[in-house]
Amino acid sequence: MGTRTRGLANNILSNGTIDATDGLSGTIPASNVNNTTISSVTSLPSSVGDFVQSTASDPSPATVGDVFYNSTSAVMKVNVVTAAGAWASGGNLATARQKLAGAGTQTSALAAGGGPSPNPASTEEYDGSSWTAGGNLGTGRIQVTGCGTQTSALAFGGEIGASKQAATEEYDGSSWTSGGNLGNARSEMGGAGTQTSALGFGGDVAPVNTQSEEYDGTSWTVGGTMANSRNGTTGAGTQTSALAIGRYPGSPQGVVEEYDGTSWSSGGALNTARGLAGAAGTQTAALAFGGFPQTAATEAYNGTSWTNETSMTTARYYTTGANAGPSSLTACFGGEQSPGGATAATEEFTGAGVALTRTFTVS
Repeated sequence: MGTRTRGLANNILSNGTIDATDGLSGTIPASNVNNTTISSVTSLPSSVGDFVQSTASDPSPATVGDVFYNSTSAVMKVNVVTAAGAWASGGNLATARQKLAGAGTQTSALAAGGGPSPNPASTEEYDGSSWTAGGNLGTGRIQVTGCGTQTSALAFGGEIGASKQAATEEYDGSSWTSGGNLGNARSEMGGAGTQTSALGFGGDVAPVNTQSEEYDGTSWTVGGTMANSRNGTTGAGTQTSALAIGRYPGSPQGVVEEYDGTSWSSGGALNTARGLAGAAGTQTAALAFGGFPQTAATEAYNGTSWTNETSMTTARYYTTGANAGPSSLTACFGGEQSPGGATAATEEFTGAGVALTRTFTVS
């Protein structure tokens, strides 16, 4: 960083003695200056600390404009606003997989089941940087649906070979336990909600591919019937305010329906018709990404219509995501590519106008 000019302190020489020959002139050699960068601060003077918050971790949610000192990483930081939505690479899954269940948030996600892993019961947990092994599903399967959080997740439906599954399992952050079975065994369902208030809908078994089921933490009951039969659909929102997004195969693939806890009604159609996509968010602020025909397209929903967002780097289908968080901060992980097969790639989305924390740098 070079040298710094400092009034009386400039009389300190490189050997630590005082130079009395030249009054208040001179410079301190850089070798005599501690903490020469903002990234190696060890403490804050009281005069600065009165105005800058010192905290052991980054405050959440981030408040735009706040400047603070992270005492754990010993850096100064500021919260800024993103100018546009974008995807960035995250840590890869330990095992490439598709047709998997997803749950959680961008910094606390869960991936469960899927193939062509030799262990379709395996579970992985994401901390925003890397994936680590979690507890195995009791029933290993593909084309399984997930919702909830990393420490309170639900996995339901799916298939083993040609056999459709009705099994439901609940995750507590370390292990899976059996929950109440679906009324109808099926796979490629859409899902929304939480572990104790979930919604499952569609699937690839006629005629129940228009039917929804509601879970109360113990058992499933029949919900409203959709206008469009769906398999390869995806969901977002809650049990009483959900979205059913796209479908595959069949037409129209871009069709969207909205659920109010009792009945389904038509929503705005996707710009890029597809099924087998990932989704996150709420009924009035959702994000759909990837899908078949194979695409990296990303779209945001405002409760009425879809707007094109920045596309992912990795085009994929049979994918999933962190569906418990807001649409402006989600992640997509796993899926299938053609050619290439199953992927381990994780990408993280940050929407426009979101407050993000940035570290001060010196140039």
